[in-house]
Amino acid sequence: MSLKSPDRRQARRASHALLFAALGDKTRLALVTRLCAGQPASIAQLTAGTRLTRQAVTKHLRVLQKAGMVHSTRSGREALFSLDPEPMQQMQDYLDRVSRQWDHALARLKSFVEK
Repeated sequence: MSLKSPDRRQARRASHALLFAALGDKTRLALVTRLCAGQPASIAQLTAGTRLTRQAVTKHLRVLQKAGMVHSTRSGREALFSLDPEPMQQMQDYLDRVSRQWDHALARLKSFVEK
């Protein structure tokens, strides 16, 4: 095992923590849902039909950007935001791994209890 391995695990944990924290807010979850449509959206489009201000959406988008879930590109004077599915796939892989660990632990417990 290399010396970098614990550092990589720690970096992954920090990345997962950022993702979970970013998704731990209902407004950010709503923004992610809107961006899941696959089309880049401006702040004006993301605020349309909501009670959110442009400043509030900007604040939430910054959190999602810091977590690596959202990227922006410039189109003229507007910034267009799009969802990057890779961090969510990494989170899904992590959750699948944890789920398998729990399944194994519960199977061992069941085997122990039934003896």
